[in-house]
Amino acid sequence: MSESVKIKVEGSSPMKNAMKVAFATKDMENINAHFGGAKEFVIYSVSKDGFEMNEVLQTDTSKLEGDDKTDFKVKALSGVNIMYCESIGGTAAAKVIRGGINPMKVQEARPIEDVLQELMQMLNTNPPPWIKKIISSEK
Repeated sequence: MSESVKIKVEGSSPMKNAMKVAFATKDMENINAHFGGAKEFVIYSVSKDGFEMNEVLQTDTSKLEGDDKTDFKVKALSGVNIMYCESIGGTAAAKVIRGGINPMKVQEARPIEDVLQELMQMLNTNPPPWIKKIISSEK
C-alpha cells in the first residue's frame, strides 16, 4: 500500500485570509517536478501580508498503478487551493480540478520564493475573480 507523509512546520500563527499553495519539487526550492512524478510537495499559506511554509507532503506511489497514483495524490493534497508543477497530463489535471485544486504549470523550473512573492503582490493589487473566490471562501 502507498502512503503519504505530512511533515508539519510550526509557524508563528494561522494566517488570516490565506490560501494554501502546493509546489511539486525535487529540491524544496524550485518548482521542478511533474505532478505525476513528484515525490514531494511543499505547501505554503499565502496572504496579502506574506507567506509561510506549512508542511512538506511526501507521496510514495511506487506500489500503485495508473490512475490510482493520481487519485492518491489528489486525496493527499486535499485542502490545497493551488498546485504548481512543471507539467501535468490532461486526465490528471481534470482530476485535480475536480478535487477543488487549481493546477498551474510553469514553463521551466522556477524558484518557489519568486512565485510566492508574485502571488503576494497579486493579492495586494488586483487578484483575478477565481483568486478572490478562494480568499473569500477561506474566511
